[in-house]
Amino acid sequence: MESRTEPAEAEPEPAAAIRRPSPHSTAARPPLVRELLLVAGLFVVYKVGRQLADGHTAEAFRNANRVWDWERTLHLPGEGSVQGALLHSDALVHLANTYYATVHFPATVAFLVWMYLRRPVHYVWARRVLAAVTAAALALHLTFPLAPPRLLAAAGLVDTGQVYGPTVYGAHPATDEMANQFAAMPSLHFGWALMVAIGLIAATRSRLRWLWLLHPLLTLLVIVGTANHYWLDAIVATALLGIALAVIRLPRGTGAAEAHGLVAAEASEEADGEAGNSGGAGGAGEKESVPELVGARR
Repeated sequence: MESRTEPAEAEPEPAAAIRRPSPHSTAARPPLVRELLLVAGLFVVYKVGRQLADGHTAEAFRNANRVWDWERTLHLPGEGSVQGALLHSDALVHLANTYYATVHFPATVAFLVWMYLRRPVHYVWARRVLAAVTAAALALHLTFPLAPPRLLAAAGLVDTGQVYGPTVYGAHPATDEMANQFAAMPSLHFGWALMVAIGLIAATRSRLRWLWLLHPLLTLLVIVGTANHYWLDAIVATALLGIALAVIRLPRGTGAAEAHGLVAAEASEEADGEAGNSGGAGGAGEKESVPELVGARR
């Protein structure tokens, strides 16, 4: 009896077994030096632009009265109700001033650094959204200078930064060389805080990730309670962020659910591989497949 054997042809891998790039793959991480220069350049442009928007004192106060009237027409709650709660405790109002002065930039920088290191694809998306919102805010600062409620006599609010400290603003806006105090709308304090929360919710899988929304909520209470912003400043910032998120979409396959699926699939593959290796090493694994008998004749 003659017979010849040929090895069985390898079956093609199913499409589902093809591994997609992970949303935290280092291949998606942009060059560090380029990102540092880009972020620093955007920051410089924004600071210079804010200074160019300074000096429109009369227009800033006219706009402040308009915004105050608009809020009353819309029946928005008075900013004084939040400030009144803060003023019950000197320690509380001092804490609010400290939060306003120290958390804004460090929290946003920490967010971008973490995203760059751990979620590169999400980082690129978040950086683009933040840049778009900041550019739109700069355009509004140039075209609609606005004095904050702490400077508006009609509001009857306390400048908590000057009275209780600390503050990032000078006592006289016209001579303040460090910051433009007539750039209240929109509130980037709130806009950036909201984007930080949205970005972390999109990039993580923890059931507790929704607690990141406490950051923009606390920021909102702080900016209103310290009389640095109107309610409308936060509303406009939210609208600008919503437009930016609608235009700049997160790439498909990088959401939290997809990332969770990828991690689970990789863990399953590693477990299968270890089981196969242990079976082969012990000699008790499955026998190798018998080659097919092709064209056997008696």
